[in-house]
Amino acid sequence: SGVLCGCTVLALTACAGHQQSVVDPAGTQASHIANLWWFFFAVLGAIFLAVMALTLWSLTRRHRGIEQEPLESKHKPSKATESRLTRIVAGATIGTVLILFVLLISSISTGKSISELGDKQHGLIIEATGNQWWWRFRYMNDDSNEILVTANEIHIPVGRPVMIRGMSQDVIHSFWVPNLNGKRDLIPSRITEEWIEADRAGAYRGQCAEYCGLQHAHMVFWVIAEAPDKFKQWFDAQLQPAFAPADADKLHGRQVFMNNACIFCHTIRGTTAAAQNGPDLTHFGSRRSIAAGTLPNTPGNLGGWIVDPQSIKPGNHMATIALNSSDLQPLIDYLESLK
Repeated sequence: SGVLCGCTVLALTACAGHQQSVVDPAGTQASHIANLWWFFFAVLGAIFLAVMALTLWSLTRRHRGIEQEPLESKHKPSKATESRLTRIVAGATIGTVLILFVLLISSISTGKSISELGDKQHGLIIEATGNQWWWRFRYMNDDSNEILVTANEIHIPVGRPVMIRGMSQDVIHSFWVPNLNGKRDLIPSRITEEWIEADRAGAYRGQCAEYCGLQHAHMVFWVIAEAPDKFKQWFDAQLQPAFAPADADKLHGRQVFMNNACIFCHTIRGTTAAAQNGPDLTHFGSRRSIAAGTLPNTPGNLGGWIVDPQSIKPGNHMATIALNSSDLQPLIDYLESLK
């Protein structure tokens, strides 16, 4: 079903100049899906053109005289006409069945192809948990010191298989990165698995593809594919706790964070904030967006999000915190410094 769902949409233009498209594959599985899409497009497009041509021919051909079909006045075609029509209908029926059979075999073959992926034994495992309305990503590892938690953005090394272990915290969500693979539902109390692999570096926009509530359209994530050495640098940096503030302004911002309701929902490793109701903010400043792709990560947008999150993303679970101006700017500076 993920293959067919992935083939139903041609292209979606994403924010920040990036394109989210099933016909711009950046990985092995996406290439199979794109090939299937083009095959369907060619076959069904040819059928559409043939039907339109026959319809036009029927409408423009000269009408037969009544003397050619003396039984037409009684609504009874001649035996020759009936025999011809029977052959035409039979031929069209057989052709339709054959075409549907070819499309079915192509779809099944593509589904089998995308489930087979290289050397899975050395692949990464990332848990993707859908929440209303944001994403928690957890890099799994046998060494507990190598387990990494982030939100709304994942990095993967080019050329290495990555298993996405999907789950949901509340309702049914759907993990979809069109440039890398088809859709995979995330179902409460169940674990689903999907493999992705990027064959070229880039930033690929993903989203929830299953209606999950009011802010379904604002449930975006990014997959950043990069060279293995750059991925290793990013991963090692992400494992580090947040750096201590370097100046009085950011130190004041951390105190504001720790003395308000922020600590009841968020984690910043290296501090006493360790709640898991909301996104992990340990390296928040390095992410490209706020509120699961709703806004670019800029100081101005962050300030608006902190002051009045409901006006930006109605129905979300972010608490509204009353802060005066002397506290707001240091808090923004502190969070943006977490890189």
